[in-house]
Amino acid sequence: MGRLRPEVEPREAGLDPKALARLDQHFAHLVDDGRLPGFLVSVARGGRVAHLTTYGHRDRAAGLPVESDTIWRIYSMTKPVTSVAALILVEEGRLSLDDPVSRYIPSFAEPRVHESGSGADVRTRPAERPLLVRHLMTHTAGLTFGFYHSHPVDALYRAAGLENPVPPGADLARACDVYASLPLQFEPGTQWNYSVASNVLGRVIEVASGRPLDTFLAERIFGPLGMTDAGFSVTAEQESRLAEMYGETDGGGIHPIPGVPLNGRPRFLSGSGGMAATAHDYHRFMEFLRRRGELDGTRLLSPGSVTAMASNQLPDNADLRSFGSPPHRLPSNAGVGFGLGVSVVIDPEATETPSSRGVFGWSGVATTTFWVDPLRDLTVQFMTQVRPVSSNPVFPELRRLAHEAVVA
Repeated sequence: MGRLRPEVEPREAGLDPKALARLDQHFAHLVDDGRLPGFLVSVARGGRVAHLTTYGHRDRAAGLPVESDTIWRIYSMTKPVTSVAALILVEEGRLSLDDPVSRYIPSFAEPRVHESGSGADVRTRPAERPLLVRHLMTHTAGLTFGFYHSHPVDALYRAAGLENPVPPGADLARACDVYASLPLQFEPGTQWNYSVASNVLGRVIEVASGRPLDTFLAERIFGPLGMTDAGFSVTAEQESRLAEMYGETDGGGIHPIPGVPLNGRPRFLSGSGGMAATAHDYHRFMEFLRRRGELDGTRLLSPGSVTAMASNQLPDNADLRSFGSPPHRLPSNAGVGFGLGVSVVIDPEATETPSSRGVFGWSGVATTTFWVDPLRDLTVQFMTQVRPVSSNPVFPELRRLAHEAVVA
């Protein structure tokens, strides 16, 4: 078990204590107002934690406080970890970004693309190009989620039992065969659409490595980086530290809801959103990325691989607003591109919240988020456990308040 601890005074790290106090006060107010159960926020500069705050409860009914070793379901913050696993295999020559996915999952050998119609009247055509590993890592594969309601293929996912991305009772191999049986929304590489692609990538990792995804991550990432509580399940000892999951009500309050089950090894190992971790675990992962593939003398990736991961991979340096499918053509996506499993700021002047060029990171559906700012030598993470009804105002406010804290 690892605990995150402050390592340097904010002023020594070039951070304004008053601005950090404003950040804490803002989110404490959300807790006191009943809009968050509790939270943890950490800000590190040059690898040293300069600000760490815990506030509120990890379990309101039991009166258990948020602590520095609280375990959080990180949902889509799993995706960058899965991408690092794939890049490890690329460096070892066991995988290539330009490999057809069908080399590892034969059911993707003849993908078809939606052409017109919906439901029973849907018409498809053969894809003009193969689905590649890089398309999975950049969410340009043409895959989707069933919970979108903007395209006929979304409805086909729901009809196939994929309102939730996990087919009932399926393991990762079976789920990928179900995904492959459905048409793509668009020709691979021609749009950006957030999707089940990271689950498919997880299966590619299993086949290329010959190891189950959880075993590969534990042996090649969690162990070497000292991410002692990270994984797809919790032990009896860890269970008391696991935060309760909450959902947002229409009135802005919160209530307990089921989270991803973590008791016992899951049948479905989701490379998209199955992980749990502590702030210490994710701080280790962020620092590994900030240091471009190395931490405490352990190198898992070359600097070039991390640079590629944290560089915009969309054609013509497009941003998510212009290259995204309709659900993603949002003002908040202006100035933000996408790398290999992480978003990347490509035009700070176009972004809705203050940022720096090259900032990269990602968020989870339970209002967890992280980013690495190479220009400012900064890493930030925020942990809580609330699934919002709609877009969450936490992230832009966190960005603004953290940005204001950097003074040197």
